[in-house]
Amino acid sequence: MKNLNSTIVFNNIKLPFDASVQEAFSVAIQKLRSLGLSSQNVKPYVYKRSIDARNKQSIKFVYSIAINVNLTKEIPEEKLSKQGAVIVSEQKTEFSLGDAKLSAPPVIVGTGPAGMYAGLILAEHGYNPILLERGSSVNERIEAVNKFNLTHVLDKNTNIQFGAGGAGTFSDGKLVTRTNDPLSSYVMQRLVEFGAKEEIKYIAKPHVGTDVLAVIVDNILNRIEELGGKVMYNTTFLDFKCNGDRVCSVATDKGKIEAGALILAIGHSARDTYQMLLRKNLSIEAKDFSVGMRIEHLREDIDKSLYGDFAGHPLLGPAEYNLSNNTKVRGVYTFCMCPGGEVVAATSEEFGTVVNGMSYSKRDGKNSNCAVVCSVFKEDYGASPEKAIAFQQKIERAAFSAAGGEYKAPIITAGDFLRDECKTSPCKVIPTYMNGENVTLASPKAYLPEFISDSIKNALLAFDKKIHGFADPKAVLTGAETRTSAPLRILRNNDTKLALGYKNLYPAGEGAGYAGGITSAAIDGLKCAIALMSEYRPIIRR
Repeated sequence: MKNLNSTIVFNNIKLPFDASVQEAFSVAIQKLRSLGLSSQNVKPYVYKRSIDARNKQSIKFVYSIAINVNLTKEIPEEKLSKQGAVIVSEQKTEFSLGDAKLSAPPVIVGTGPAGMYAGLILAEHGYNPILLERGSSVNERIEAVNKFNLTHVLDKNTNIQFGAGGAGTFSDGKLVTRTNDPLSSYVMQRLVEFGAKEEIKYIAKPHVGTDVLAVIVDNILNRIEELGGKVMYNTTFLDFKCNGDRVCSVATDKGKIEAGALILAIGHSARDTYQMLLRKNLSIEAKDFSVGMRIEHLREDIDKSLYGDFAGHPLLGPAEYNLSNNTKVRGVYTFCMCPGGEVVAATSEEFGTVVNGMSYSKRDGKNSNCAVVCSVFKEDYGASPEKAIAFQQKIERAAFSAAGGEYKAPIITAGDFLRDECKTSPCKVIPTYMNGENVTLASPKAYLPEFISDSIKNALLAFDKKIHGFADPKAVLTGAETRTSAPLRILRNNDTKLALGYKNLYPAGEGAGYAGGITSAAIDGLKCAIALMSEYRPIIRR
């Protein structure tokens, strides 16, 4: 066997959380020696790190430490296993460029994670993509969101859902994904290049924070333009025209644009675009999604419940959780947990109230919040894309009315919710939605279907057994959380990523029904761009 540069990862190295990382390196080096390998001139690095807080008296960091070595012979599997070691191969993003000629630059609709990453890789390889964004740039978007919170006058195109970076810009910036796709590490690496901390590449629950995400989004979109791409803000995608089974142009409120290919990275809230696509007879199916509310606790209470006497320790940071309660019928789970964050007004349509959660990079707000949402099956609303959208809209408008209009949010204390009452004003936990000044006491039964309300009620009691104080009577629930994921899926070929019946139309990301969060949306956008690149040659050879 020739000298092969390999990476050995030593897993499950448990140390007190306040132990230095050098101690973890020392353990890994000792294990390396036990494999009969030299430890000279090696440079261990953290491959993964998570927190084990099951024993609050002895909280651990659990490390996976990687070491690059030159192997001259095979190491038996049983020997590796004894040291908790595995040999991993470096995952490279490799692809080939096609030779077909594009009739015009590719057009990407949307600048969320899917659209941005697709645009970035296309721009870097000479395809000069044109990105259409109905909302504004990052700085203008921040101004619009702040104005909405002050005046309650909604800009339907620039808000928490629409604008540079998509819905993810105004979030906690969580990067956890259930996929083990090799492109995941590529996504993390690019985020670091554009402004994220190096630690997102190895901590088990990485996040960026709204403040840092805004900078990253601006940097990526600026880079696309530096490379010859074009980002058209305040430009709404209205329609597309085809020559046979090929898209040849798109219509916008700023005029017609020739398109050599079209990537639809529209996001989960572009309902007007959904309606247009349904009229175009694309193959679109309804899918399951989830609906519920946001619950807020004092951050220090959640920290204490999960970390005991170590709550507040700077090495641990604010506590996070992920809970689920499944019955024989449907499940309720927590989603998008924002430690030290706030509940935000996330509507993009008039006369509707929608909530989401966000937090800044320091996560140092007084409250922690998360969505508590219940599964909604296709059979619950009629199993058509149109009825899925109508189901969400009905809840949002009912929440708007229940709170008295003006984009107020309906709130209720957990104690009242569990007692089927609605009379107690918040005292311990003060709502953060619009600074707590635009909320109204209202029962969830006024805007949520009974099966959702009852399921969440049962789940709160189950969650309280896992995290003491989760069902604290003074916790506050705010509604309605309806935009957890797209309610439909635009069908495509699994291999080519092409929409069924089209030769150059690529549905991508969360809005197309193929992702659920920043990382998975970015990965899907990359896959669509790579599929496009494998078919067509660049406009400019780099």
